[in-house]
Amino acid sequence: MGEHAAGQTGAAGAGQARITASVYTSHVPAIGAAIDLGKTEEAYWKPLFAGYEPSKQWMRENKPDVVFLVYNDHATSFDLGVIPTFAIGTAAEFEPADEGYGPRPVPKVFGHPELASHIAQSVIQQDFDLTIVNDLKVDHGLTVPMNLLFGSPDAWPVKVIPFHVNVVQYPVPSGARCFALGQAIRRAIESYDQPLKVQIWGTGGMSHQLQGPRAGLINKAWDNQFLDRLIAEPGELAKVPHIEYVREAGSEGIELVMWLIARGAMADVAGGAAPKLRHRFFHVPASNTAVGHLILEN
Repeated sequence: MGEHAAGQTGAAGAGQARITASVYTSHVPAIGAAIDLGKTEEAYWKPLFAGYEPSKQWMRENKPDVVFLVYNDHATSFDLGVIPTFAIGTAAEFEPADEGYGPRPVPKVFGHPELASHIAQSVIQQDFDLTIVNDLKVDHGLTVPMNLLFGSPDAWPVKVIPFHVNVVQYPVPSGARCFALGQAIRRAIESYDQPLKVQIWGTGGMSHQLQGPRAGLINKAWDNQFLDRLIAEPGELAKVPHIEYVREAGSEGIELVMWLIARGAMADVAGGAAPKLRHRFFHVPASNTAVGHLILEN
């Protein structure tokens, strides 16, 4: 019993860690390039970045101690030689990756090894097989969301636990598996005996396809229906099969299963109150991708 059992009830004690909110956002690499090259005020990019201004203000007022950030590595730390389905970064720090143009000019990411190791132990004991990674470079999948919510500071104001999901090389995990994993992560976090405020972020998507005859596909109606259902009926949304993501949201739309990890970690899934919607934003296009964003408070 012990470590993870304490969190099974769904309510963190006063001296324990708790999930205060979940954040969902796309992590389009071109957004990072626009930031790095000083293009955020250009006509093409300005509407997108304006959509995140309320989020930055919210974050200043609701800054957590730790962000548990769900993303996918884009063949930087994990190539075709090794592809873990789920991998948790347990190191004290993570350098920005070189994705072909040199590392992005963003701060080093500092981890929380104690909480990360606790989550790994608890979640593995709940029968989810995680790969534990002590040497990890983080790419735009993680750093672009950090820019969108925190701007471009000299140092990130929170500690970050990177959590990689394979959504690049099939077979990839199902939405149902990701949703259940989010519930296990919530139990793990709530059983940690330090009064930490933790946010869980789901990143990637929305609809986009990068190759083939449907390259450039964007499905605004489906994306917005996904946002509706993520808020109101996540358990049913988790049942959507892979083929619907591919058919309706393009080959890279499957990244949205990562949002279900964050949603599964919210209190209402375990019988608590419904989350409060603090911000919702949708924009097309950013490069060749639909951008979606939500903030849900526990």
